[in-house]
Amino acid sequence: MLSELLLTDLARLGQLGNLPLHRQLYEALRRAILDGKLAAGDRLPSSRELTQDLGLSRNTVVAAINQLSVEGYLVSRVGSGTFVNASVPKPVARRPAPRGHRCNDLSRRGSALATTFCADQLEVQPFTAGIADFSAFPVALWQRLQNKHWRMTYPDMLDYCYSGGYAPLRRAVADYLRVFRSVPLDVDQVIITSGTQQSLELCAQLLGDPGDAVWLEDPAYWGAVKAFLASALALHPVRVDDQGLAPTSADLQAPPRLIYVTPSHQYPTGAVMSLARRHQLLDIAREHRSWILEDDYDSEFRFSGPPISSLAGLDKNECVLYLGSFSKVLYPGLKLGYLVVPKRLVAAFKQAHYDLNRPGQMPLQAALAEFIEMGHFASALRRARQSYAQRRHCLLEALKPCLGPMAHISGAEQGLHLCLRLPATMDDRALAQCIAHRGLTVRPLSAYCLQRTDSKGLVIGYGYAALADIERAGPILAGLIADELAKSAATR
Repeated sequence: MLSELLLTDLARLGQLGNLPLHRQLYEALRRAILDGKLAAGDRLPSSRELTQDLGLSRNTVVAAINQLSVEGYLVSRVGSGTFVNASVPKPVARRPAPRGHRCNDLSRRGSALATTFCADQLEVQPFTAGIADFSAFPVALWQRLQNKHWRMTYPDMLDYCYSGGYAPLRRAVADYLRVFRSVPLDVDQVIITSGTQQSLELCAQLLGDPGDAVWLEDPAYWGAVKAFLASALALHPVRVDDQGLAPTSADLQAPPRLIYVTPSHQYPTGAVMSLARRHQLLDIAREHRSWILEDDYDSEFRFSGPPISSLAGLDKNECVLYLGSFSKVLYPGLKLGYLVVPKRLVAAFKQAHYDLNRPGQMPLQAALAEFIEMGHFASALRRARQSYAQRRHCLLEALKPCLGPMAHISGAEQGLHLCLRLPATMDDRALAQCIAHRGLTVRPLSAYCLQRTDSKGLVIGYGYAALADIERAGPILAGLIADELAKSAATR
């Protein structure tokens, strides 16, 4: 029975002690769908039945089902119930290779993509970096807006989109970037994509040829690594220091075709690129006719210090492409982002985006445009800033006992994660594994490195951690770190 399956999974998730009940039920149902235990078209028991069978509150059950509906796993039919979406892909069993046959199905590029920076290792836990809290998203309001636009949808709204996205949404993005990120742009330069990953892939395909050099920050964001590997670009890691990307004369021996950076809050170290470095990077791009891809992934969340202008805002030579996303403020499954391209690239990017990706989702874009125009996006952002600021402060207070000559924090001024920097001699992977045994997930900084071996630390997220979870688990985390630091000091 489904209830028995869910109870078993809930018991496993409950042992971690750090996921709210509605999230535990969400994870259990999602796993059942993806594993094929709930097949496409299967009807779910009613929320009342699940409440009774699982011993949970009705609000908990409804919250989990609503989230799965928003993300497209479930669909509701008036008068019939809730069903697994027919578009959910069926699990495919892999056929065993014939006896004596060596399995070599993937290309070298495919093998690299399948084994480098595997994101499925990032379980959603309170201290996982790169995860936002979307449990407070106004699901009911969002559903009303979507239903409204589905009811009034014209036939052309159901077709592919060749214009770069829904015009009012592109206008809302342009207005936001002009005011809050000082990006000078026209509406026509905004292209709506299915998120940062698609934006990166589009840039790599249109601006680079196989073998072209792309500069990447080291440590690096895994999603960018994947996008450039998929396009057969030559990865050239450039060290990051406390002022951001730090190119040397040796790096310039391999002039880049593309330069990928996260200057506002380097992922994962949290370094903020200084103004001098920003001008240096723009000069390099101008001299070598390079394109800069500026990923401004969490610029909405700055908690201390004055904001520094975006690279796109400083660009006088139209060499910067600006990437952004709605997932940190709203929810990841929305899968909508935006790409701002120089004017001379607009026509080519729109044409290629249409030919390669067949973009659509116009009713969804229309709902988001109205969500922004009605002020709900600004309200959601304001609430998120207040909530994350409290969590950040609580985490910083909890980590104080383990700070000192051997450990310090970087990147806490902005974003939804911080980096606890450790001595280069420490084994941060072993420390992360030790912490995992206590049911907490942090990421070793060395796991993000491409070439360097001296960058050690822990990448700690607080976006998905409820304040109560940080208050409970923060001291545990600090205690485990302090113990390992003491052992390391004793052996020196």
